[in-house]
Amino acid sequence: MNNNLKVFFNGIIKENPTFVLLLGMCPTLATTSSAINGMSMGLATMFVLIMSNIVISLLKNLIPDMVRIPAFIVVIATFVTIVQMVMNAYVPALADSLGIFIPLIVVNCIVLGRAEAFASKNGVIPSFFDGFGIGMGFTLALIVLGAVRELLGTGKIFSFKIFPDNFGALLFVLAPGAFIALGYLIAIFNKLQDKKTN
Repeated sequence: MNNNLKVFFNGIIKENPTFVLLLGMCPTLATTSSAINGMSMGLATMFVLIMSNIVISLLKNLIPDMVRIPAFIVVIATFVTIVQMVMNAYVPALADSLGIFIPLIVVNCIVLGRAEAFASKNGVIPSFFDGFGIGMGFTLALIVLGAVRELLGTGKIFSFKIFPDNFGALLFVLAPGAFIALGYLIAIFNKLQDKKTN
């Protein structure tokens, strides 16, 4: 398999930030009360991951070691600001729904971790695929978690009614439901991974 594709699929399966590495738990638990919120948070993070990986990979030889982390944060903050401004301009209701978690992408350990562990040591093309793969893995995990919580909490997925109005347990829309749903999804993901390796 092409090395770049391997890097891409690693981010989705073997190094999935949510189900395997357990990174970025704060936005994962806080923004997945619905599938649309989870998808939006995931896509915003994926954009920042891809763009910051590309820029950091291009600048890696120009950034002195002493200011490496602050330089990475400035690059990441630039793209987070772009995402926030675009969301405020075109989807203000969604921006309000995600609230503080969009600006907090700046300090998301997934983004900073990939900048440090991968983009600062590899070329532009592999860094793009790494950001795309990790971002896609994060987005898919947030969509699945958001869909499960929305379905169990309200009987809907992406606001489309699946079950009658009286279906649903409010618990799953609230914070404790996020922990319960995430725990079961991690267990299922790990079980499927174990079956693949055996």
